[in-house]
Amino acid sequence: MPDTPNKLSFASVSLHWLVGIAMILLLAVGIYMENTETYALYPIHKSFGVLILLLVLPRIFVRIKNGWPTPLAGRQAAEIMLSRVVQWVLILSTVLMPVSGMMMSGFGGHGVSVFGLELVAGNYDPVLEKVVPINGDLAGMAHSAHGILGNVLIVALLLHIAGALKSRFIAKDGTVLRMLGKEV
Repeated sequence: MPDTPNKLSFASVSLHWLVGIAMILLLAVGIYMENTETYALYPIHKSFGVLILLLVLPRIFVRIKNGWPTPLAGRQAAEIMLSRVVQWVLILSTVLMPVSGMMMSGFGGHGVSVFGLELVAGNYDPVLEKVVPINGDLAGMAHSAHGILGNVLIVALLLHIAGALKSRFIAKDGTVLRMLGKEV
């Protein structure tokens, strides 16, 4: 069933919440790992980062197929524009975050694996007894992109959540109900 102006499809609602919650958790773990240097969490973080693409790609397909949700009555043009920009940033970030993470790990010589299943082999040099980057420049650019995208994603998520709270408690327009799969 496709989205309608009054109700979003099961696929739209499910993928929205699954991707949103997964991205928030991955951001939280990423920030924790970076601040505490908890290296034991990196394989788990990377595994879920790769797997999230299995949710992100269908989410994008559903969004392209259904288009953006119709703004409910009473929205100002600037508010609609801001919500579209935030939605685009969220969609693009959910693709670019895992891709930049995989590039950072792969080109950095650490390989890419999902819970032990090796997708891209690491580049460990037994003579030097260390991981050797495959392409340090690309790994560095991917690392920078991953950090910048993380910050952009946090801002976009905060704006998205603020917009949802405004819709629910100030405008009381039914947008949040629609995102819960209910008809408005």
